[in-house]
Amino acid sequence: MEILKAEFVTSAVNAAGYPQDGLPHIAMVGKSNVGKSSLINAMTNHNKLARVSGQPGKTRLINFFRINDSFYLVDLPGYGFARVSKAEKEKWGIMMNEYFTKASPLNCIIMIVDIRHSPTAEDRQMAEWIQYYRIPVILAASKADKLGKTRIRPQAMKLREQLGFSGDVPVLPASAVTKHGIEDLLKYLDAFLFKSDSGH
Repeated sequence: MEILKAEFVTSAVNAAGYPQDGLPHIAMVGKSNVGKSSLINAMTNHNKLARVSGQPGKTRLINFFRINDSFYLVDLPGYGFARVSKAEKEKWGIMMNEYFTKASPLNCIIMIVDIRHSPTAEDRQMAEWIQYYRIPVILAASKADKLGKTRIRPQAMKLREQLGFSGDVPVLPASAVTKHGIEDLLKYLDAFLFKSDSGH
């Protein structure tokens, strides 16, 4: 896949605000400091598409980017930010639950984890949600440029195991800095977008 056009369309807090044109969704989710915005920008080759904030946890809305006029890349709010209140965390949970159950068609989720660290409790909870809702998933192990080359693949495989995903879940080491893994990620998106039985 080559992304030739990427544009921000809208932000939403609930299903009433989601785009209603029937285009498929690819959603991206991860911890608030995992580099999700940087990865979106690397994938779309667009430095300022997703706002990269110095303050983790700034994204409180679901942001929709229309790609090549054929699907949406959906930036889901980051989780696990310590300074967020309990009420805010509960609101986040409701927002996620509604998106997972009402976003149609949701073809795939890209779950982003930091390749350097073991999954957090929130990462494991997100993995459980994805499996509960039976949404196809790609695991993107970000910040791969921070590890030595021989450690990258074993660490990525270990993360998949720690999150409880089966061996058929693709796990892709990636780096927004070096663009390592970005092309592979886009190839997988092609597969999830254009196979007729997405399983959801």
